[in-house]
Amino acid sequence: MENRHIAHLDMDAFYASVELLRYPELRGSPVVIGGRSVHRPILQQDGTCQFAKLREYSGRGVVTTSTYEARAYGIFSAMGIMQAAKLAPDAILLPADFDAYRHYSRLFKRAVAKLVPHVEDRGIDEIYIDLSPYPSDKIASLVLRIKQAVHATTGLSCSIGIAPNKLLAKICSDLEKPDGLTILQQTDIPNRIWPLPVHKINGIGPKAKEKLARLGIHTIGELARAELILLQAHFGQRYAFQLHHAAHGHDDRPVVTNPEPRSISRETTFERDLHARRDRKKLSYIFTELCTRVAEDLHRKGYVGRTIGIKLRYKNFQTVTRDQTLRSPTADAPTIRRTAGNCLRRVPLEQELRLLGVRVSALSRADALSEKDHPFQEELFYNQ
Repeated sequence: MENRHIAHLDMDAFYASVELLRYPELRGSPVVIGGRSVHRPILQQDGTCQFAKLREYSGRGVVTTSTYEARAYGIFSAMGIMQAAKLAPDAILLPADFDAYRHYSRLFKRAVAKLVPHVEDRGIDEIYIDLSPYPSDKIASLVLRIKQAVHATTGLSCSIGIAPNKLLAKICSDLEKPDGLTILQQTDIPNRIWPLPVHKINGIGPKAKEKLARLGIHTIGELARAELILLQAHFGQRYAFQLHHAAHGHDDRPVVTNPEPRSISRETTFERDLHARRDRKKLSYIFTELCTRVAEDLHRKGYVGRTIGIKLRYKNFQTVTRDQTLRSPTADAPTIRRTAGNCLRRVPLEQELRLLGVRVSALSRADALSEKDHPFQEELFYNQ
């Protein structure tokens, strides 16, 4: 493990930072990204923009991200915008622009790829880099060049953590934000990692955090010192071992440079709860749009899939899923829409809905299919 050097690069407040490139006059202000497109800034006759404030918002939207100034008020991603408005009513509210975020994501990843080849794409704003092939005394200067290249290409800053494995590197990249660089050795774990709260370990969510708290375990160090038999009694053998190993900084996962996705999905949380009968027209439009966007994602990434699924979340937060497997893989929007519709007929729709999602799984590369694997034309256009 001592010979491994893994870096985790995390863009700083990525969505918000992209918006600040567009609206530099908002630098230093608390800015929240989320809500609806109706909250787009309005250009005034004098050339300035009029921005919406959090106190003007009404609805059930959630915060996508926020600037560090907004986070100082306790506003973080996944928080309800109405709740955020109570914390900072005069904070600026901007709608998300995912086309712009994907553009800058491609830019920063291309800049990194020009300097280092072993890169694992982990999402729109983060990557892992395997720096093990490089001499230890050259790594710090190489990472500084990476940070400079990202800023020169995008105008954005990033934070990088370097550690013996992916688990520790991800934790480190968050220690000195923004524009941070943290290098951690295995011997640094007791001083740098163990004092941190347990949720800093990727994979420990709110439920596991609460369960650990009931056991008197709040920090990673306390988790590391916990008896394995205690963890097994409350979390099961497999997850207990994972918690134990993670708390001691053990992780042997490799950096995967060409990961294959397991599924491609789209989902949306409604501004207000919708009912299948009362809001049928609106739900039908949203459902079709989700299927279309999933099909576009499949085409863009070069995949087809055989299993089409849906996800519903009711007003009471109960979540249900259904799926159906086709004879042949597809990336065709009408086929996805028709199959997802069949899945929808298999769930009760008496309750109001707060979330709707569509997923395609059992993926394969479109360019790797033989002719017999491609969907028949009559299947693609049947009953449309």
